[in-house]
Amino acid sequence: MPTPSPAPVTGSLWHDTLPADLTGPARQPLPGDTDVDVAIVGGGYTGLWTAYYLARRDPSLRIVVLESEVVGFGASGRNGGWASALLPMGLATIAAEHGRDAAVRMQRAMNASIDEIAGVATAEGIDCHLAKGGWFGAARNPAHVGRLEAELAEQRSFGFTDDDVRWLEPDEAREMLSVSSCHGALFTPHCAAIHPARLVRGLALAVERQGVTIHEHTRVTSIEPRRVGTEHGTVRATFVVRATEGFTPMLPGQRRRIVPVYSLMIATEPLPRSFFDEVGWADRQTFSDARRLVIYGQRTADDRIAFGGRGAPYHYGSKVDPSFDTHTGVHEGLHHTLQDIFPAIGDAAITHRWGGPVGVPRDWQCSVGVDPATGLGWAGGYVGDGVTTTNLAGRTLAALIAGDNDDPVVSLPWVGHQSRSWEPEPLRWIGINAMVRLPSGADAYEERHGRPERWRSAVLNRMTGH
Repeated sequence: MPTPSPAPVTGSLWHDTLPADLTGPARQPLPGDTDVDVAIVGGGYTGLWTAYYLARRDPSLRIVVLESEVVGFGASGRNGGWASALLPMGLATIAAEHGRDAAVRMQRAMNASIDEIAGVATAEGIDCHLAKGGWFGAARNPAHVGRLEAELAEQRSFGFTDDDVRWLEPDEAREMLSVSSCHGALFTPHCAAIHPARLVRGLALAVERQGVTIHEHTRVTSIEPRRVGTEHGTVRATFVVRATEGFTPMLPGQRRRIVPVYSLMIATEPLPRSFFDEVGWADRQTFSDARRLVIYGQRTADDRIAFGGRGAPYHYGSKVDPSFDTHTGVHEGLHHTLQDIFPAIGDAAITHRWGGPVGVPRDWQCSVGVDPATGLGWAGGYVGDGVTTTNLAGRTLAALIAGDNDDPVVSLPWVGHQSRSWEPEPLRWIGINAMVRLPSGADAYEERHGRPERWRSAVLNRMTGH
């Protein structure tokens, strides 16, 4: 009788596989009232990248990062590990508001930011298992082909060439990554797989080496012009940066600014060489397919598959709670989907199940900005596409705070964008949960009929700005 697999760990694979030198003792809470030049609320990628680039610009700045839990507790330590050039809003949306050239500059800035992350990791000695193998988006039924071809056509209309994104015919696609029912794939080199918790913890050590102070277990109770209230004292600052993403609704007055939508993940045990001999995957490409319900995966440095997706319910009142990090139905669905995409996975054990909230603005557009009159800065609304976007946000916030109008990042089209507030409850709960269910129905139709589903897709496109 076979030995049953142990129960999966209900915590992030990434935190569970951190080396000892990145776990370390907890950083001390804020000891009491203090005065600084810049106070950053949130110890994830956005806050730490901002601190990093500010300290590089001016080592004399007094910078403090305030984190309610521990560094990387939120999405920065739980995500799928894609350092991609994806933005939550499409190029056409950016162009409609700011013009074609602005959209192209934004996309090129994102493409370059992947190499910026790699460069910092190398310079700071951060071993985040980065492998720039690109992104592979599979077409697994005929409806997927049309959707990916439309995406490629949009990229071409903005001047992007095969060097940026190209179509793979079925045989070429299977040679790169052999997924089931492959009708071709879209490929871009502008994506890297990383170990996200190694990056965020390594970045924290790098900013501390530059003189930045990080206080963990310091819950912020209010953000006001030039002032942050916490459970342990008040921080007075010339600039205050909100970098709280999916946890933003927990701050007073912020409940309708960003909604937390949960994205869940699973990870397999390390897979045998025979699996990769069968499916390829030599360059650790990140992968997804063209279904409407978002999925995402990567081959980890230790030969697991880390795989995630949406579909978990939105919780009334934009509530965030650790009990929402797991959902049996969604996690089982992810496992079945993974087995469907890679039949060769067989009965490989699932060792980890976890999840967390991503921040979603009402118009699906991420943004960054600083108000000089109040000293309040912000960045966020990444809708799950934040690993690379946060690096660009950190550089942009640093330039805005420094008043460096010659830095090209300050003129990118997302700077200063303001999304309107989400609807009050119960409209928010009804609308978001309806939207959560629509992709599954659209995908079922397309799998059954092999042609594009229309009405659900039209509603989703209208709501997400694509």
